[in-house]
Amino acid sequence: MKSQGITLPNRVICLGEILFDCLADDSGQSLNQVKSWTAYPGGAPANTACALTKLGTSSAFIGCIGQDSLGESLIQILQTEGVNISGIQRNSKFPTRQVYVIRQANGDRDFTGFSSSQPSAFADAYLQAQNLREILFLEAEYLVIGTLELAYSQTRQAVFRALELAERYHLKIVLDVNRRPMFWDNEAEAKTLIAKLWQYVDFVKLTKEEAKWLFGKTDAGSISYHLGSVEGVLISDGDGEVNYCLSDNEGRVKPFSLQAIDTTGAGDAFTAGFIHQLCQHGISSLSNRDLAKNIVIYACAVGGLTVTKPGAISAQPTAKEVQLFLQQHHNAN
Repeated sequence: MKSQGITLPNRVICLGEILFDCLADDSGQSLNQVKSWTAYPGGAPANTACALTKLGTSSAFIGCIGQDSLGESLIQILQTEGVNISGIQRNSKFPTRQVYVIRQANGDRDFTGFSSSQPSAFADAYLQAQNLREILFLEAEYLVIGTLELAYSQTRQAVFRALELAERYHLKIVLDVNRRPMFWDNEAEAKTLIAKLWQYVDFVKLTKEEAKWLFGKTDAGSISYHLGSVEGVLISDGDGEVNYCLSDNEGRVKPFSLQAIDTTGAGDAFTAGFIHQLCQHGISSLSNRDLAKNIVIYACAVGGLTVTKPGAISAQPTAKEVQLFLQQHHNAN
């Protein structure tokens, strides 16, 4: 992010996949029925990086793209949004990933396949640990990761190298689980590999289904107690309640009721809203029960506004739009 020609330090690093979501133009149709698609930039960590900059928190993205026009267009989008792209690597052997997404009538989406039958046949599976830019970690306060990168041996090494650098420079680590079975050649390995992350993680964001899958329970306080070392757990449930345990404060927040056009990227925007608020108020603010709840409400607003338009990045709100929305909601109540 730049201000008056001065490059600002990046407060948040988002590491992982960047790709194109090829979204079905018509909702409520099966894969075989879809006649046309529109490509939108996506990938959970890239979505979060863009959402952060729109809210006013500087971010950097680390990932790998193909040496192709798709990859270059994604870089251009990140630059336009103000994301630091100096950590992006290019791979000449594999293309930038495309994923096909069909939409249900209620706006929910299903990830149905890739432009290749092999999940590992894309550049984001080949991020090189030895080429991570250490200077990015020297500047940052938070590292955001997902779990999809664990599916591929080279990118997995890069994830753990990033975690080592994050620990060295005292970054807080946020894990957004973002389970996508189709990204794995063998998803049976996923739980074992994810378990290796817990010793590093400070905050974890899961869906209700992911919480059941990993822990057999859906209560944030219970999961926080089970993990022992985390500072916060947030569990979303679509348009159902978000339940959270932040510091010692537990609670539930009902998301805002909005007309959903496309839910792609809503969870990534929620994560960005949460981290943005941590950057604004500081982690110590989570010990304040009311402020902790307001931080979750803010994250719900960011995620909620993102579903009102198609496209994970293009739909993300600015800080002013979130502020206005929250003021209108408060006045209406």
